[in-house]
Amino acid sequence: MNNMSKTLDILDSKGVRVGEYVIPETALELEKGEQAVRDAVVAFLAEQRAGTASTKTRGEVRGGGAKPFRQKGTGRARAGSSRSPIWLGGGVIFGPQPRSYAKKVNKKIAALALKRAFSERIVEGDIVVVDKFDLVDHKTKNAKAILDALKVNERSVLLSVAEFDECTVCATGNLPNVALRKSQSVNVYELLRFNKLVFTKEGLDLFIERLG
Repeated sequence: MNNMSKTLDILDSKGVRVGEYVIPETALELEKGEQAVRDAVVAFLAEQRAGTASTKTRGEVRGGGAKPFRQKGTGRARAGSSRSPIWLGGGVIFGPQPRSYAKKVNKKIAALALKRAFSERIVEGDIVVVDKFDLVDHKTKNAKAILDALKVNERSVLLSVAEFDECTVCATGNLPNVALRKSQSVNVYELLRFNKLVFTKEGLDLFIERLG
């Protein structure tokens, strides 16, 4: 971690430096955690799968109650139901059933993954700290003006705040490249997915608390 800057500039809504934010060493990790990050991302994506694919077994397909033909004398293989899987219109053998794809990641691994992903984005210079993201109205152009001033609006942006307010929610809702999240809910996948991560100072305080 010797090449890691532990200090980030704090900018105002016009992109002017107004202070600095010191990242505590306890929130940084680059020596380990690569596998933890992979596990956390795989688990997150797996959890997003619907798992609603469903097929019917021979017992669930409508019909087939009557024996198709007599047991003997036809020269054909005996059959008890027209809904056998080997018949057209029959059930499906070992087909997909509704299920959960969720994978468990223990708390220690999840915490390590979050810390590692955050540290990597600091090294890459993709984290921006703004003192406040205050809007006086719901206009999208005002939210865009702040992001332009921060020089992040040309890319996909994760805007992380301590709490939602109505103006920010409405003003960023029409910006297709911006996702608004509470810092307490930002996950490893989101840390890696977006080109730029914009934290309000208060939001970053809460996020750092999660990293121990």
